[in-house]
Amino acid sequence: MLDGIDDIDWAGLEHAYGPADDVPGLLRAAGSADPRVREGALQELVSSLCHQGSVYSATAEAVPFLARLALDGPGDRLWLLGLLHGAADGAGPQWRQVRRAVAAALPPLLVLAADEDRSVRRTLVWIIAACEEASLPLMPLLRARLVEEDDVEVRADLVTALGLLDVSPEVRDARNRALLSEAEPLVRGAALTDLLRTAPLPLPAAWVEAALDAHGEEAVLDTYHPWPAGHRPLGERLMDDPEAALMAVRRGLPLAWELTEAWRDRERDVLPSLASSAVDVEGLCRVARTGAALEGGAPAPWLEPSLRSEDPAVRVAAVHAAVRLRVPGAVGLVLRLMDELPEEAASLPLTPFSAPGVVVPAAVEVFGAAAREVALRVADRPCAGWVDALLPFPELAAACLPDLVRLLPASAGVLASLGPAAGAAAAAALRARAGAGDLAAATALAHVTGEAGPAVAVVRALLDPLTRRTAAVRVAGELGPAAAALLPLVEERLLAPAREGRADAAAAIWRVTGRTHDTAPVIADQLARGRDLHEPHMDALRALVAMRLLPAAARPAVEHIAHSPRRVVSGFLCDGTPHPDLTARSLARELLALAG
Repeated sequence: MLDGIDDIDWAGLEHAYGPADDVPGLLRAAGSADPRVREGALQELVSSLCHQGSVYSATAEAVPFLARLALDGPGDRLWLLGLLHGAADGAGPQWRQVRRAVAAALPPLLVLAADEDRSVRRTLVWIIAACEEASLPLMPLLRARLVEEDDVEVRADLVTALGLLDVSPEVRDARNRALLSEAEPLVRGAALTDLLRTAPLPLPAAWVEAALDAHGEEAVLDTYHPWPAGHRPLGERLMDDPEAALMAVRRGLPLAWELTEAWRDRERDVLPSLASSAVDVEGLCRVARTGAALEGGAPAPWLEPSLRSEDPAVRVAAVHAAVRLRVPGAVGLVLRLMDELPEEAASLPLTPFSAPGVVVPAAVEVFGAAAREVALRVADRPCAGWVDALLPFPELAAACLPDLVRLLPASAGVLASLGPAAGAAAAAALRARAGAGDLAAATALAHVTGEAGPAVAVVRALLDPLTRRTAAVRVAGELGPAAAALLPLVEERLLAPAREGRADAAAAIWRVTGRTHDTAPVIADQLARGRDLHEPHMDALRALVAMRLLPAAARPAVEHIAHSPRRVVSGFLCDGTPHPDLTARSLARELLALAG
């Protein structure tokens, strides 16, 4: 079985852990009569040759021996076939070489298409499909097996494999349509999934309904599958058509969050589904984010159990959801939370990456002057997690200045917003912190006293060059002309390798100098060439709105952000705050209106 194994320079090949000189010994152990020896060797081979989906030069050379062991070895055939499937479906620089090796090793294995073990038959189908175009000569075998096979799951897999491999759309669709009369739901479901995979959008509603009938909930939601990249699981394919996805949601499938994360203006459609499943912090944060996009104002009796929860995090998240939904009495719920769970309401982050105390500032953000009682409570007993609730109420902030000074650095933004009204004591405290290298305090000091020198000094004292340039961009962007001394550092940032870094620097230069001829094009380039869904879109949009300028190069991207039915900016982890895509669309539309 292992003839020729010593003719290969295994030490000159690589696997996941380096030189592959241990592979011959592992292959020999995989052919041992002792099941325990085989098991240990196979575990090592899987980890080395197909490590987390990656394949290597040693994988290709090992494939013929793995195939011989699978066919004639003493045991563990299914495990060996699974390793061959992982090799054929692997990724990495060597994937083509490995896939060719698997395809070359397939012919002797085809006798296993009629093996008595259904799992062996299924895995062989997966291997054939993973070899893609190299498996086209095997189409007659697959067609014959579809007729002869009596196991439902294997037949469903044969339908999927034939659909992925068939080069004739007409033949493929005719076969799948004929299978719609099959008695077995799994086989019908496989045919419908393949029909929907290649159907034009919008997806035919009758096929969607039939597919949802044929597939159980687990099959629709299952993200694991053994198929190559051309396959689209049903749940994933439904997300290409919001109406089709909504059909699934209305049938009770938990795709509501995925739908509103992928498509704009679906919040009203999915809120009932999200509300019905909101029993933990994650679910309540999703409800809060969804509600933030709606007018709200309706009662939400389904929140009551969470509002009475013994878990402080659930209570905080439930109150936050009530605020974002503008539930009647939400301000009162915030006040009660501040009284009953003051520490948790002030310090508990709803996700590992979100700021603590979000519910209290959120009440002021959502209800404005109607939440003055919340701001009064903050002014009466300020704490670090709540101070931002005072930003819209400068008179209340001014009334608790000693507490704000005590709460530095958390209160730096509130003191900065007061400007000279923050007074001498605040200025002295900020100056002292600036002298100790606190950049937030130094920047706030510039707003309070007009002294930009301390902020400039803190930036220049930063040891790491990248950190220094990045800080210079941030301070110059905030202080404008007062930070002109930082221009040399900011202009260095124009050479940053990342477009968003250059765009931030260009925006800061404009705020300091008012120049647009050499800054607007850099910002426009960030928008025009950006293709991913993350937040640097926002800074570029804000800068162009502030400039009241829309360069021609950026217009197509801005129009896309303004009018796309799909999300353009990712929501990342949901902490219940409004979706950043809402802000991106609003800024883009404002910019288009300004530009005309």
